[in-house]
Amino acid sequence: MIDTVKTEAKKPIIFSGIKPTGEFQLGNYIGALKNWKLLEDDYRCIYSVVDMHAITVKIDKAALRANSYTAAAVLLAIGLDPAKSLIFLQSHVPAHAELAWVLGCHSMFGELNRMTQFKDKSKKNADNINAGLFTYPVLMAADILLYKTNLVPVGHDQKQHLELARNIAERFNGVYGNVFTVPDGYIPKIGARIMMLSDPTSKMSKSEGDNNGCVFMLDKPEDIMRKFKRAITDSDAEVIYSDDKPGIKNLMTIYNVATGRDYAAIEREFAGRGYGDFKIAVGESVVEMLRPVREEYSRLISDKAYLESVLKQGASAAETLAKRTLSKVYDKVGFIL
Repeated sequence: MIDTVKTEAKKPIIFSGIKPTGEFQLGNYIGALKNWKLLEDDYRCIYSVVDMHAITVKIDKAALRANSYTAAAVLLAIGLDPAKSLIFLQSHVPAHAELAWVLGCHSMFGELNRMTQFKDKSKKNADNINAGLFTYPVLMAADILLYKTNLVPVGHDQKQHLELARNIAERFNGVYGNVFTVPDGYIPKIGARIMMLSDPTSKMSKSEGDNNGCVFMLDKPEDIMRKFKRAITDSDAEVIYSDDKPGIKNLMTIYNVATGRDYAAIEREFAGRGYGDFKIAVGESVVEMLRPVREEYSRLISDKAYLESVLKQGASAAETLAKRTLSKVYDKVGFIL
């Protein structure tokens, strides 16, 4: 592995995290992961499996460990190169938790209380509304600010958290001087919002509890095909990209990403052919898009020693960067170093 700390210093820094809470679905791949590989050559990429965030909800320890290996294997299976990107477990770099405490002391209760994700998760986990769930965005801010991050890939549901990280950084800098880099959001080139196949008005998510409407990255080809054949469309039979046809619009979006064909070309290709042919074509394109990921994942997940070596080396490089920021923060607040 190359010395990422020294050789990548001039590139803008991108940080993003992936939570090891289960299977990764097509929306994760198209909306985020597919872009991560594309960023490696132009940016200094830092990607963390954020296992500390995962325990804000109840999860069995064996499941968390298995999910963490799965997440690491998926990141490598999509083509990330450990020689170009830092890949590590959040819990292996203690500075994340340490900085989160300091930042928590510079975060306002009202700010955290306004976080819509906290409100949503509180409703879904009424028997476990814990303090970690409430301060989750502070730890997320620490994740970002530790590495002097310039850009954070964000979807619609993460914009509020990034804004909080920016507010905390500016507030701290206002008191102690120029300590933190204030990060900006990064809008990915491939940023399609993928909806449930069973309900094209809802974002694709495994938390919806409908496996027929959610395509997982590691699904078998026959399962992918079955789900697309059952996809909800409308009573019309024309393959036309329109907001009035959310089911077809969603399928066309997926087909566009999987094949590279623009919407006009897709409309011409399926003119007069009906929805049955189109659903099969979309399913087959997704099977082929995910095939190399699925095959590489199968190889990697059986090689725990390699996964652990990648995570260990990534954590070592990440810790070097994180300690620089944490030491500066500790000095500014008055801790004896």
